[in-house]
Amino acid sequence: MTEAKYDYGMIGLGTMGRNLVLNITDHGYSVAGFDKDSSQVELLKKDSGDRSIYASSVLEEFVGALKAPRVVMLLVPAGKIVDEVIQELKPLLSGDDLLMDCGNSHFTDTNTRMEELAKSGIHFMGVGISGGESGARYGPSIMPGGPKDIYKHVAPMLEAISAKFAGAQDIVPEPCVTWLGPGSAGHYVKMVHNGIEYGIMQLISEVYHLLKVAGKMNNDELHEVFSEWNKGMLLSFLIEITADIFAQKDALTDNSLVDMILDSAHQKGTGGWTSEDAMKLQVPLPVIDIAVSMRDLSAYKKEREAAAQKLEGPGYRFEGDKNALVTWLEQALYFSMITTYAQGMSLLHFASKEYKYELKLEDIASIWRGGCIIRSSILDDIKSAFSRQPDSATMLMDEKLSLKLMQAQIATRKIIQIAVDTGIPASAMMGSLAYYDSYRSAWLPANLIQAQRDYFGAHTYERNDREGTFHTKWNQENK
Repeated sequence: MTEAKYDYGMIGLGTMGRNLVLNITDHGYSVAGFDKDSSQVELLKKDSGDRSIYASSVLEEFVGALKAPRVVMLLVPAGKIVDEVIQELKPLLSGDDLLMDCGNSHFTDTNTRMEELAKSGIHFMGVGISGGESGARYGPSIMPGGPKDIYKHVAPMLEAISAKFAGAQDIVPEPCVTWLGPGSAGHYVKMVHNGIEYGIMQLISEVYHLLKVAGKMNNDELHEVFSEWNKGMLLSFLIEITADIFAQKDALTDNSLVDMILDSAHQKGTGGWTSEDAMKLQVPLPVIDIAVSMRDLSAYKKEREAAAQKLEGPGYRFEGDKNALVTWLEQALYFSMITTYAQGMSLLHFASKEYKYELKLEDIASIWRGGCIIRSSILDDIKSAFSRQPDSATMLMDEKLSLKLMQAQIATRKIIQIAVDTGIPASAMMGSLAYYDSYRSAWLPANLIQAQRDYFGAHTYERNDREGTFHTKWNQENK
């Protein structure tokens, strides 16, 4: 048994876990790592150099190496594996030890685990981490939730390893981590983060489709367009890596790598979780819903190939100015990205009330500005919007953001018209504009829906000229 001298434990030494271990030790902390896969243990030992790292595939030795009270971080696949690890670990832990689930667990599972472990005096936190391999190694965005008094004990370490960001209004770089709220607040915020990620990725793919098919651009031209966009209003991680992708050559052929990748997108479920809970809370998220559906549709590769031979489209070809198309698409993507963030933030607002998280949306926007996948210059404006109106249910009414939306809507409408005329699917962008147009409509035709519901199911309706609930026979005597 090794001497108990290590500050933190990490269970799960895959890419994320191993890089987080190296990140933590770079900031002066010692870490013990555990993985049942001995090859992962050996890989960490190889990468550790002279850092204060201990690695083992024996759980008892791993736990024995930790200082008391123990702090153990879990980075294993969400679901039953998390529960299995907890059950194996629990007999080896003591009261006041802390488990931190740093994976993409569903927030309801986090609540259950927290309640169960509390019976044994073991603390539990759900911690969302975004940034991929590079973020884990050099600074991710970290979204912790759980008991605030327990968070204080790990806050110095989390602040040290997180990304740092200085916006236009920041005097010094701020750590991209803060305590978000009690219970499963951290995992809920990470879930919504991933939903927004789905939406933005779908929007970028639609823009790519329009540039490639309507604009007839090759990959070198696409690389230039996205590189230029990343210097302006669309400055963001996802735009940056998209530019890089178009410049990547395939090692197996003479083609660009992007052209050799099958057009069937996969998903791990977090986007769907976001849509599912939004529907439960009756919060509209059309862009995220569409993004999930389009990934599903992309998987129907054989059916789509068959349909391409049978189902005809409009046959229209865009013959306009390619430079104008690029300019309109930049503004349309900007418009759609803002509305996607707005939908996610609106869900966080209502979920905070429902689940008593007491989220501060300004803080969430702040810690998303660096390290995470959806980091973007737009988040500076979002942070400012919620600093002006912290309790607002939407950022669409913010004076500065609403002005930018109104200015960009003209190009968005042009792009959607081009998509319709050419038969290029742009459903997420259409959803963005429909969300905007619906939100700004003082009247919507939902009165007809209520009339239909009352007609066939006696579901009743409310009137716009007096209080109360009403039901009508609807002239059904002769039916």
